Amino acid sequence: MERRLSAILAADVVGYSRLMGIDESGTLQALNRHRCELVDIRISDYKGRIVKLTGDGILAEFQSVVNAVACAAEIQRSMSARNENVPKDERVEFRIGINLGDVVVENGDIFGDGVNLAARLERIAPPGGIAVSASVRDQVGSRLNLGFEFIGEHSLKNIRQPVQVYTVTFVPPTSARLVAQNRNTCFIAVLPFTNMSGDADQDYFSDGITEDIITDLSKISSLHVVPRNTIFTYKGTSVKVKPLAQELGVRYVLEGSVRIVGKRVRISGQLIDTANGDHLWAERYDRDMTDIFAIQDEITHAIVGQLKVRLLPEEKKAIANEPTANVEAYTYYLRGRQLSHTWTKSYLQLARRMFYKAVELDPDYARAYAGIADCDAAIRDWSPDDVPLRRILDMSARALELDPDLPEAHASRGLALHQSGQDDKAIAAFERALALDPNLYEANFHYARFFFMRGNFADAVQYFTRAADIRPDDYVSPIHLMTAYRSLGRMVDTENWARLGLQRAERALNLNPENSGPAHRGALALAHLGDAARARDWAARALAIDPDDIVAQYNLACVHSVLGDVDKAIDLLERLLPNSSVYHIKWFNNDSDLDNIRHDPRFQKLLAAAMTQRERIEKTGS
Repeated sequence: MERRLSAILAADVVGYSRLMGIDESGTLQALNRHRCELVDIRISDYKGRIVKLTGDGILAEFQSVVNAVACAAEIQRSMSARNENVPKDERVEFRIGINLGDVVVENGDIFGDGVNLAARLERIAPPGGIAVSASVRDQVGSRLNLGFEFIGEHSLKNIRQPVQVYTVTFVPPTSARLVAQNRNTCFIAVLPFTNMSGDADQDYFSDGITEDIITDLSKISSLHVVPRNTIFTYKGTSVKVKPLAQELGVRYVLEGSVRIVGKRVRISGQLIDTANGDHLWAERYDRDMTDIFAIQDEITHAIVGQLKVRLLPEEKKAIANEPTANVEAYTYYLRGRQLSHTWTKSYLQLARRMFYKAVELDPDYARAYAGIADCDAAIRDWSPDDVPLRRILDMSARALELDPDLPEAHASRGLALHQSGQDDKAIAAFERALALDPNLYEANFHYARFFFMRGNFADAVQYFTRAADIRPDDYVSPIHLMTAYRSLGRMVDTENWARLGLQRAERALNLNPENSGPAHRGALALAHLGDAARARDWAARALAIDPDDIVAQYNLACVHSVLGDVDKAIDLLERLLPNSSVYHIKWFNNDSDLDNIRHDPRFQKLLAAAMTQRERIEKTGS
């Protein structure tokens, strides 16, 4: 018998019998589609071997444990995206277990304790999650952009010794989180606080309160807090706390509400132990708006007290650090952040005004300076001559001067340095931002664009996927992922992300019919999906909304290129390329959406002339 050391991946479908009972044919079709379009391809990509399929189960072998974990993480991320618009009771979700151990090989099959342990780990993995043994965690270490959470020592069926088990998190661990692995960890979810003001426009405030509480609690090493991107999928839905806690793998749930009346705010909150249904803590705060930061601080400390968590000195300092003492500046900042995510010129200009107002009210508000820098850098997509690079660099430098450990400031600095051609320094800034906050949307999104522009599509895919996961309303990242995967020749992934991008763009367009952004990006997704008629309809709608939008014109040139309308594509580029920055002309060089016209002499001549003109302007300033 042949023996060898292998990484073993075991996976099966969560609630398979229940799904088959509901819709046997539909479940089998969905499972086969996921296997053919995703799982089998990923295992092959990461040089794994499918050993056998057992109904709803998969057993695969890898020679590299790093490849096994990277493969599992990509499968789970992609399944999360695929399930985004599927009703929860109809979703096909996988549990995955991975072990590194000795296996016996016979007739292509593998046996032994190493295989058995992988199967046991799979059964205790959370839905959509990955459970691994300590040997896997030790071998992978920090080699992947992932983290590991210790969930205890488990006695597993037919395994002689207790096993230390970790779950994979899709963000790398902070140094504080590493400390928590050797201590008892409390698992908690903070549900989106309900806006009770009777005005949907006030959602930005209740969402901001929720996010800030999540951020503060996440600074505590002995708490595991469900991240924002997961928890906000429950916003606006009626949930039962105990089943929700089981679904999220937590014991404690914090829920609350916010009501603003004039200059007063009423915040209610309660902490529930879902193991027995006890309300460990409940409080209502009825105060002036100026007390908002004190309320957040009191809620955080109340939770810490009830869970009997001991704060490290650096954790006390981090929680006590308020971003601003001016509540009006804070509200302007929250409005600006909400508007800036729309990624359309008019919204970005409005967001910038909000950030400037926050700075006017508090000249030492670091986050607001970072917001201004981000908006200015993004607005250069439309008007490079209107936004000097020096201003962006100065704003990001000011944010860092005020708060050297602010991840938003490092992300803004990275974007500014990249646009000014200082790529080595930009990489260091982006890496620092992600080390401080791996869940920061701006850091992941801008770092992905950095790699895309350099033609490094594999790394661009990693960070765009993370950005799309962090913000379920982000329709821009899926569209970029669609193009990046096309550049990599992975057409199944191209189609999957096109569908997701279209779904998100359609939702965004229904919410804001006056916004051209989702219209022209949705048109591009439709072109990739081969729906030429709808693509042209959406393109016409985007131009009707804003005929002068240069980014819309560029994306519509890509639409016509993908559809084979060469003359229309080049006509649009003739109008916009002379107004594009050197930075964005370099982006065009790596965009596979233009491949159908790339070798046309008119395009090559146009691109060369535009590049020469822009380089002269940006060097001489005239």
